[in-house]
Amino acid sequence: MSDNILHECGIALIRLRKPLSYYIEKYGSTYALNKMYILMEKQHNRGQDGAGIANIKIDQKPGFRFFSRYRSVKPSPVAHLFKKIGKKYKKAQKDGKEKFKSEDWLKENLAFSGELWLGHLRYGTHGLNSIENVHPFLRQNNWRSRNLVMAGNFNMTNVEELFDVLVDLGQHPKDKVDTVTVMEKIGHFLDEEVQSLFQKYKDQFTNKEVSDIIENELNLQNVLRRACKDFDGGYTMAGMTGSGSAFVVRDPSGIRPAYFYADDEIVVVASEKPAIKTAFNINYEQIQEVKPGHALVINKDGSFAQHQVITPLEKTSCSFERVYFSRGTDPEIYKERKRLGKLLVPQILKAINFDLKNTIFSYIPNTAETAFLGMMNGIEDYLISKQKDFILDGKPTVDSLEDILSFRPRMEKIVIKDVKLRTFITDDDHRDEMVAHVYDTTYEVVNKGKDTLVVIDDSIVRGTTLEKSILKMLDRLGPKKIVVVSSAPQIRFPDCYGIDMSKMGDFVAFRAVIKLLKEQGKDYLLGEVYEQCQRARAEGIPINFVKRLYEEFEYEQVSDKIADIVRPEGMKAELQVVYQTVENLHKAIPNHSGDWYFTGNFPTPGGMKVANKSYMNYMDGKLVRAY
Repeated sequence: MSDNILHECGIALIRLRKPLSYYIEKYGSTYALNKMYILMEKQHNRGQDGAGIANIKIDQKPGFRFFSRYRSVKPSPVAHLFKKIGKKYKKAQKDGKEKFKSEDWLKENLAFSGELWLGHLRYGTHGLNSIENVHPFLRQNNWRSRNLVMAGNFNMTNVEELFDVLVDLGQHPKDKVDTVTVMEKIGHFLDEEVQSLFQKYKDQFTNKEVSDIIENELNLQNVLRRACKDFDGGYTMAGMTGSGSAFVVRDPSGIRPAYFYADDEIVVVASEKPAIKTAFNINYEQIQEVKPGHALVINKDGSFAQHQVITPLEKTSCSFERVYFSRGTDPEIYKERKRLGKLLVPQILKAINFDLKNTIFSYIPNTAETAFLGMMNGIEDYLISKQKDFILDGKPTVDSLEDILSFRPRMEKIVIKDVKLRTFITDDDHRDEMVAHVYDTTYEVVNKGKDTLVVIDDSIVRGTTLEKSILKMLDRLGPKKIVVVSSAPQIRFPDCYGIDMSKMGDFVAFRAVIKLLKEQGKDYLLGEVYEQCQRARAEGIPINFVKRLYEEFEYEQVSDKIADIVRPEGMKAELQVVYQTVENLHKAIPNHSGDWYFTGNFPTPGGMKVANKSYMNYMDGKLVRAY
């Protein structure tokens, strides 16, 4: 993606289902640690600003620590975490290699040697990139069953309401952010569940005995049913109690991803299938999806099951997750991205006037490469069809037949990502300067004034990098025309479920519509929509009124105006921008229908509210998030 968009986040959870001694004897003392490292490293695409890891020792003796946690915001935070833990392991080995093979000795003397692990990778899309913002978060208590460790890939749209709920429950939350409100709400009902069990058994057993009973009978699905009922957002949240129970709960629309694998030795959960596949060398068919509205609950004894905790809604798992954020090594995602490229071929052929002889095809690295392969497959299919028609319907000579059969579309690596610069961490005054140096180009492959360049990107969100860097570079090559292709549709609306796209004015498609409205004398609609958004906020109307602005124009009109906006001053070549259609998006990715970025069809009332508020912020000149 040429425009830098951030994402929150990635999770990894491991539960060893047998005694620790089993793994020490079969695999060695570092089995779980090694698996956790692979799970997290194979998801580093989901978060490079921070990482955290927590570990629970189940049935640890009183007087010994049962919980360990490290968090890091260092460069390469995953490697930094495991290097720290590795030092502890190496030191323990020096104390005696035989002791290092003892379950009791490890659990009494070595941190991060327990049976239950939770890891998290973070992109700092909101808040400072400080250690306090890095998951997992901890809610402590002297009762093991009341300790709660949580990490997640989520964003709530109704933080204000959740904050008020906590206050009404008698709490005094330390901050009005979703990480705090979510954890405290789940923690509150965890406390109530523990207290209910204590009241049930306190007159029949000693307090110590009751504590053990609570740990074994703790009903986390009941806790989550009560805690999650008024969450509005996209989320996959993972949690562990100090007593060794764990859960992964997913929002009712299945917006954010979660997958798991289980056998008689282990239960493992991750945000992406390839991480589980690589870590445990299993078949993809063995990896299951955590169902929307369900929680995968792992009890203290290692038994597990999925439980419905919220009524599932229509599944609208995020399609943008598939287009860009997820690892392309997932076989389903790989096929989807290739289909996205292939489905664009009719639009591309029209844009180049079917002149394949004088067209060069390329892509913007690195995530658009798979869509490029699909695009070229589609071009080859078109050529085969034309060759067949020529042979069957024409009267080919030897020379003409050789010409048409030997013709191949021209493919070149035109754009090169030259420097690993993350322009989103640069202040606005210097962003353009940094953007201009992210990419370089290959020279002397274009026939000047004759060739058309077709360059595919996986998405065009802001258009900043196109205008400030890529188009300037490509124009210097001297092509007659440049066609920029996006394998994703026009991004028209903000996200509020975990991807950092919250300011309406950032979207080049929205800016294009504003220009069209003003050019056609329809800018009065801006005020009318603003008033409708105000009314929606005052009356709690769950309708996205901003959609009305886009309905005034044909899809290609908006694309053409985007081309005008991103066209650098002084550019000589003709420029056309081609976007994927929403219809073809659903053809390419049929099982993940979440398309609110492109259509404004948000799956929750909170999404509609955010869209309207984001528009009002734009009209009011407020450069802040809408949630």
